[in-house]
Amino acid sequence: MSDQSTPQSPFVRLCDKFGIPPALFWGFVGLLIFMIGDGVELGYLSPYLSSRGMAQGQIATVFTLYGVTVGISSWLAGALSNLWGPKRVMFLGLLIWSVFEVLFLVYGLKTLSYSMILLTYGLRGFGYPLFAYGFLVWIAAATPSRKMGLAVGWFWVAYAAGLPTLGSLVASFAIPVIGALHTFWLSFALVVFGGVIGLVGLREAHGMRRLAPEGEKPLVSMAKNITIMWSRPKVSLVGVVRIINTSSMFGFLVVLPGFFMHTVGFTLEEWLRLLTIVFVFNIIGNMTSSVISTRIGFRNTILWLGAIGSTVSTPLFFFMPQMFPHNFLLASVFGAFYGLTLACFVPLSALAPALAPQNKAAALSVLSLGAGASTWVGPAVVAIFSTRFGLEGVVWAFTGLYALSAVLMLFIKDPEVVHEPFAFLGTFRKAKRRIKVRAPRLDDRWIPATPND
Repeated sequence: MSDQSTPQSPFVRLCDKFGIPPALFWGFVGLLIFMIGDGVELGYLSPYLSSRGMAQGQIATVFTLYGVTVGISSWLAGALSNLWGPKRVMFLGLLIWSVFEVLFLVYGLKTLSYSMILLTYGLRGFGYPLFAYGFLVWIAAATPSRKMGLAVGWFWVAYAAGLPTLGSLVASFAIPVIGALHTFWLSFALVVFGGVIGLVGLREAHGMRRLAPEGEKPLVSMAKNITIMWSRPKVSLVGVVRIINTSSMFGFLVVLPGFFMHTVGFTLEEWLRLLTIVFVFNIIGNMTSSVISTRIGFRNTILWLGAIGSTVSTPLFFFMPQMFPHNFLLASVFGAFYGLTLACFVPLSALAPALAPQNKAAALSVLSLGAGASTWVGPAVVAIFSTRFGLEGVVWAFTGLYALSAVLMLFIKDPEVVHEPFAFLGTFRKAKRRIKVRAPRLDDRWIPATPND
């Protein structure tokens, strides 16, 4: 691995060509495998618990509690990275996930003990955000600003490729062969394998040490991750938009498996493959939106393609398959559209640290808090609206949230470069003429940041 860090190597030139920070390459690989393991259960845990007799309300409570711990841990990832350094935070995340997954499987699922499922699955929620978002902070600390858009794009490609894209695909093939319970153990093995690859392969200097200034007291460092919410109010707005971004995804994962199997007429395997298609296109959208954002700006990409796009795609993903039941192709088309629009919020991860360049870790902790909060806000929206308004009410609630996110983005501007909002609809040549300041080219070389940067 060490020879891959030399500037003359073909490996470094290849990474430069695709916008991947070479020194962080093994972190992306480890994150991908880690999130595949974490995503194996996501598409079938709800129907599995339901098939074993657990009430829908109890299942929603399990997912909501899990989302709360994920939200807390997501904020802690940035705060603790400031104090301990990203690598230690990633190791802690892997350790927590592994310990509580074993307890969840042995004492929760095996006996179907609701209290143990609630406790162990809830505590396991502290695991993956520390690993994943600790690595995101590492990326922000080590990557020059001109390459940040593409670097975070690759982060979300690895993240979404695993959770739940390839994770759901693995589950769809593994369940018929080894059974549902053994598939949970397969997810455990994948998480451990990916975590070890990432931790052993990452050697970049920034992540090996604390990011806060030397001598800064821990309480002061932790406080910065809170005070930034009102000292930089636009960072808080970005955090709210990030909550909305994936709230529908986590809410839909509670109720859409039953909807597609009982109302639309799909099998469990078809539902898992549909979920895979949704997030394959989400992955495509991750990189596409990252490239587009270098042309028209972070804010315009999020506003027009992400917020307004999701306002349109969310109801279509629900109502169109209902109008044409048993039509897997049509459901896949609208699912792909939904996945693409969700991905167009990806530039938030480059926008947040750009809004607070002197305290990137704190800005990312707010963004990570939003990402984590979406895991419980989504199921909470389901719990609140499904009882009173049914599943249609849930869909319209999420649609309204995306419309709200579009309004919020009107109050945010790119800190350095402002682009015309519809430049991407013309040719790239016309778009270039309308950009006021040249955006970074894809072939700009990634230059490793030194510890003094």
